[in-house]
Amino acid sequence: QFVWGTFCDWFLEFSKPVMTAGEGAVVEETKKTAAWVLEQVLRLLNPIMPYITEELYEVLGKKGAEDLLIASKWPEYPAQLRQPDAVAEMGWVIRLISEIRSVRADMNVPAAAKVRLLVKDASDVTKARLQTYDEIIRRMARLESIELVAAAPKGAVQAVVDEATYILPIADIIDLDKERARLQKQIQKLQDDIIKIDQKLGDDKFVANAPQEIIDEQKQRRTDAETTMNKLAQALRHLEAA
Repeated sequence: QFVWGTFCDWFLEFSKPVMTAGEGAVVEETKKTAAWVLEQVLRLLNPIMPYITEELYEVLGKKGAEDLLIASKWPEYPAQLRQPDAVAEMGWVIRLISEIRSVRADMNVPAAAKVRLLVKDASDVTKARLQTYDEIIRRMARLESIELVAAAPKGAVQAVVDEATYILPIADIIDLDKERARLQKQIQKLQDDIIKIDQKLGDDKFVANAPQEIIDEQKQRRTDAETTMNKLAQALRHLEAA
């Protein structure tokens, strides 16, 4: 999860603009940090991925027999490397970008479309973070601009992250009525699927004769359908409030 979801997904994406910015102390620090974390990743993965990690470790320039990962000690990290405030701050950035992406996907906003982001009821901490990470948030969430507002305009969808409300005016980008109809149709289909599954699982003859894996499959299908339906229902509520 850390390698794929944190280091490769978020850290490298956050770092790209810095690393391509030319030269300077921040660029050098970012490159060294990325290299150090990659080395730690290889050390931690070595017991379960021995061959590929040894190969990559050698590519990093560790060629001596005494430098083999298999012969190295398990890493121990000092307490001063832990920075809860930094973790909380970057966690907020990731949650905000993820929420905006989720709303865009739910509303079928074209990936190439850049949307204004309006922010209501932001605390001083949030305002400072928005200013600090403005470029990263706009680039990764495909935003045209980020603006503070007192009220949401008509034809916008909203999402809440911590204390602030984040508003995307999308009436000029998508057909709101068409999207409402699409979501209602999908929700109805999922409701019908759940009713059919419930009828099967409520049939004593089916439960008595069906293999356990078939019963488990039906239960999982119901769970998946209900999860998707709840997500679409939330998206529909966003649209109805627009």
